Amino acid sequence: MSIRAFVDEHYHHFNAGVVQRASNSISNFLEEDGKLFLTLAGAMSTAEIGRSLAEMIRQGHIAAISCTGANLEEDVFHLVAQSHYERIENVDNLSTEDEVELFERKLNRVTDTCIPEEEAIRKIEAQILSSWKHASDEGSSFLPHEFLYRLLTEGQLHDAYDGDPKHSWLLAAAEANLPLFVPGWEDSTLGNIFAARCSEGIINSNVIKSGVDYMTALIEFYRSNTIPLAFLQVGGGIAGDFPICVVPLLNQDLGEDVPLWSWYAQITDASPSYGGYSGAPPNEKITWGKIEADTPRFSINSDATIVLPLIFGYIMDL
Repeated sequence: MSIRAFVDEHYHHFNAGVVQRASNSISNFLEEDGKLFLTLAGAMSTAEIGRSLAEMIRQGHIAAISCTGANLEEDVFHLVAQSHYERIENVDNLSTEDEVELFERKLNRVTDTCIPEEEAIRKIEAQILSSWKHASDEGSSFLPHEFLYRLLTEGQLHDAYDGDPKHSWLLAAAEANLPLFVPGWEDSTLGNIFAARCSEGIINSNVIKSGVDYMTALIEFYRSNTIPLAFLQVGGGIAGDFPICVVPLLNQDLGEDVPLWSWYAQITDASPSYGGYSGAPPNEKITWGKIEADTPRFSINSDATIVLPLIFGYIMDL
């Protein structure tokens, strides 16, 4: 039984029912020549979303991705250091002393998974620092993801692969030259490292283009787009809030006339009762000029690490 057949057979009610309806709806949308604009918050790369997302990119379903700096870099960390990652079986039983031991072993914990600092972070740091320095010496500047795209496509990391390249969504995106938007990149590990090197005077801070440059690139992307775009928001935060605002920016701030997002769904575990954007229901976005009153919209209140691979599997009919 395929994933699509399984979901259609068993997912009928409550959040399961929303998963089925959203999956069926987005599949029909894509079959009618639409494409998916995906946003990634949380630790989806460390959750190995690339196992399904990379193939979605290769099959041409993804128009663009907005993600946090953590999701950008952690896909590459995993690609070069998979065998050095450690899994924690019972995270609820960890003591403070256990956490200190992990720190002393240079294992950075993300829930039940530890990213090995030396094998992953420092390996990428050594490679990307050379690219930053070269750009600084030349007086050139690029968006944060463009440096990683170049590392992946120009072969500097090829001999360092430790994981399966087929499971790297960023490698698939780089090979397709997929539009990528990474707002707030500075709070990521590589963003911190970059700021440290700037503080030391090793690199000029102008080497990295800013969030405003990402927004103007997003304006051009949306303005020039000629196909219906579905907006699938995984989690909340800046990864989702940043790109969805481009529509009211174009229509209200620039006085243009562009279509609103054609389809919308979010996967979240946040509650709207606390006033956070991450839990804001889809219909609230109507009042901000982001979606229409009749835009297909879904809110799946669940764990994205469980739900998103199911949706991707449904779309690809695996």
